[in-house]
Amino acid sequence: MIAVRGVDVSIAGRLLLAGLDFGIAESEIVAVLGPNGVGKTTLLRALAAMHPVERGSIRVDDADVASLTAAARARRIAFVTADDALTDALSVRDVVAIGRYPHHEWWEWSATPADRDAVERALAEVRMDAYADRLLGTLSSGERQRIFIALGLAQETPVLLLDEPTSHLDVRVAHEILALLHDLARQGKSVVCVLHDLNEAAAHADRILLLGDGRLLASGDAESVFRPDVLEAAYGLPMETVRTAGGIRVFPATSR
Repeated sequence: MIAVRGVDVSIAGRLLLAGLDFGIAESEIVAVLGPNGVGKTTLLRALAAMHPVERGSIRVDDADVASLTAAARARRIAFVTADDALTDALSVRDVVAIGRYPHHEWWEWSATPADRDAVERALAEVRMDAYADRLLGTLSSGERQRIFIALGLAQETPVLLLDEPTSHLDVRVAHEILALLHDLARQGKSVVCVLHDLNEAAAHADRILLLGDGRLLASGDAESVFRPDVLEAAYGLPMETVRTAGGIRVFPATSR
């Protein structure tokens, strides 16, 4: 579904990530991890062709994302972020309907029956259909996250990219959001999300991309990526891993 080959990413003239080489399959949820400032969000934006790459290629369904028109990219890739306060005065239904714009020519502003059906399906998918007539600005952080995911679902793309979908959420709501993303992957979407919590990634991701020191340090399942030496290389902190009935868990190493 997504092929990243020999990619270098820079920001403000500084090489941020070098030699990235990985793939993301259909029906897979992938967590992008790493310390602050390492380039997680920039990588996500590069996957969506919202940030140029210095070298290499990013292909989706064998098409170079940089060569696609904006509308064609938006029909293949949905980039979800929940930091846009400009939508607070819109109704929930109107916010989700923004995801339908890539399916229209620029002069077509009227919603079609297919648009309305897609919006209703997306709201039902995130269990927010009862909130359709509320203003977005009246919702809690967790409810807003669900609405922005619904916006991405309304685009009806095979790829869903999410920037910190569990940021500022309590444990229960974060778990619900990640369980929803897991279900979407099982329905056929390629889901890539930036996370900060290592244990959230271990519990919900099929695969983890761990960034650090300007490169991809490790790629694989939690068992293979969450090795103490690799984690210390990424975060500069001794780490311990514990195997539980629910899978591997990670903690900062206690001083002796």
